Amino acid sequence: MTVKEMTTKQMAEKVLDKENVFILDVRTEDAFEDWKIESEHFDYMNIPYFDLLDGVEDILDQLPKDREVVVVCAKGGSSQMVAEMLEEEGMTNVYSLEGGMKAWSEHLVPVKVNDLKDGGELYQFVRIGKGCLSYMVLSNGEAALIDATRMTDVYIDFANEKNAQITHVFDTHLHADHISGGRQIAEQTKATYWLPPKDATEVVFNYQPLEDGENVKIGNTTIDIHALYSPGHTIGSTSFVVDDQYLMSGDILFIDSIGRPDLAGKAEDWVGDLRETLYERYKELSDELVVLPAHFMIMDELNEDGTVAEKLGTLFEKNHGLNIEDENEFRKMVTENLPPQPNAYQEIRETNMGKITPEEEDQREMEIGPNRCAVR
Repeated sequence: MTVKEMTTKQMAEKVLDKENVFILDVRTEDAFEDWKIESEHFDYMNIPYFDLLDGVEDILDQLPKDREVVVVCAKGGSSQMVAEMLEEEGMTNVYSLEGGMKAWSEHLVPVKVNDLKDGGELYQFVRIGKGCLSYMVLSNGEAALIDATRMTDVYIDFANEKNAQITHVFDTHLHADHISGGRQIAEQTKATYWLPPKDATEVVFNYQPLEDGENVKIGNTTIDIHALYSPGHTIGSTSFVVDDQYLMSGDILFIDSIGRPDLAGKAEDWVGDLRETLYERYKELSDELVVLPAHFMIMDELNEDGTVAEKLGTLFEKNHGLNIEDENEFRKMVTENLPPQPNAYQEIRETNMGKITPEEEDQREMEIGPNRCAVR
């Protein structure tokens, strides 16, 4: 019997199209509680695989017959076995998620943000299972990448489809929750790799220092990327204003929250920098700038068109992290409302410094789990 499989691309489309799907997650209870496929339109049942080894008869009456049931596990093997057992019991609407949560963690959805001045385009790559956001600026046959993930082929293939040469690659900061693909893409495409020098004191490779006031030309048009020093998440965190329209805020400011300052063990030291960036540096910017962060926390942050974006002025009105007048209250909120630190974040930081080069499967394991870059 051949089990029907649902690809991560198909699953992402169902999430974005707000379809009503039933998820049977056969991972452990802890794994399910920590991280699952998010959609307010999905229904969930979590039954660990080991509890189903003797058969699925006991759960048949709890599964819907009138909509798709997708069985999910860590890597795609256990879900295939459970889906096969359900088919043997007569269910015809059951699928196994191909590659499981590991594959879901890696899927990228390119979404067009908008056209830019003088004919350019801006795309946001939504890593829907991990909450990571990366960007490509296209202009006149050239492309710039910002906060690229380790799924490097997606960006290179996309640029090729657009007949564009990747000439510049940026990381807004030294990432701790996921492995950057920036350096690898730069090496493959002969592009310039930019990194904030204050985050690069331990890196073991060459890079172009990204410092306040830099202007970088993409193509022959007037698309400029200005560096805006904005410490707080890391000591070197740097924002970009692209095309005088978009604020690439990295992990400093999100749509519904603000960045955590503790992933280098410096929460008490950096919380003041975080406040200064958000309450002073960003206040000097135009309210009309559209904030494009490096992460999103929950699916509600996605707009109807699939982008994660909001005007800076709106965030100053609605984002709780931007509306705490008392500095001591802000400090307490930031340092006492931190979620668990990302899985293997120290190893991820060392990988992004170039100190270690884990095997690909180890890199996948290091990144497993939800995005945890925000203050709760």
